[in-house]
Amino acid sequence: MTCPALRIVSATKRYGTLQALAGVDLEVAQGEFFGLLGPNGAGKTTLISALSGLVRPDGGIFEVMGHNVVTDYRNARRKLGVVPQELVFDPFFSVRELLRIQSGYFGIRGNDDWIDEILANLDLTAKAGANMRMLSGGMKRRVLVAQALVHRPPVIVLDEPTAGVDVELRQGLWQFIRKLNRDGHTIVLTTHYLEEAEALCGRIAMLKAGRVVALDTTENLLRRFASHALRVRLERPENASALGATLSDSGWAEFALERYEDVEPALARLREAGGRILEMRLGEADLERVFVEVMNRA
Repeated sequence: MTCPALRIVSATKRYGTLQALAGVDLEVAQGEFFGLLGPNGAGKTTLISALSGLVRPDGGIFEVMGHNVVTDYRNARRKLGVVPQELVFDPFFSVRELLRIQSGYFGIRGNDDWIDEILANLDLTAKAGANMRMLSGGMKRRVLVAQALVHRPPVIVLDEPTAGVDVELRQGLWQFIRKLNRDGHTIVLTTHYLEEAEALCGRIAMLKAGRVVALDTTENLLRRFASHALRVRLERPENASALGATLSDSGWAEFALERYEDVEPALARLREAGGRILEMRLGEADLERVFVEVMNRA
């Protein structure tokens, strides 16, 4: 039987009075593109740090490809590549030198062909000889991605990988990450760009206050929690609440609808109440709406 790429059982971690992890249970199958979402302080980075051995959990089991990160740390770490949220780099080396040194940490020599492939896919070839101090923030972040991939780990964890990266470079990065996933790599993504998670992740876990508050396929989460939104700009917006709508700060009255068939009854109620529509929009269910609803319920 194939072991999961990641297995976390009853994970707990406390920093003083703060309970960062309060009994997290997660399994990520090999080959998945998995999303880990949550507001700031939900425990995402603590969970990743515990997986990579940077934080010692108070309790629970953490395994990478069947290797316990505490009792079998060396093998667990070889199977894992982590792109950290912070821009951490050595200012004394060029990009290529840094990747060679990173290879050496894993006992890998003569790795230049793979380094060249990573550099090409991350659009870093022209910067291979540049000192890290000379790179922009977006370039430095791509070098962090390259460092995480240099030992060819089967499991790759991306902690906010596109923060500070412009749109064109972000698209190139995701094209490469998708290719890695198609080639069999397991990808775990944390991001505040929820449209990225919706487009990329097959399954998503949502954390709040150190607990998993939702875990399902992206499709099922959208179906279970999200409603369609009928937004109308009324001649007299102060009547919105009386018509069963909520009024946004921008002056749009919003009706939450479960199905497209509910649009006509909502418009009929508006007509009967004498509400005059100046403008109308129908919004699709999206992950951002799901995320807000799940967090409010939790």
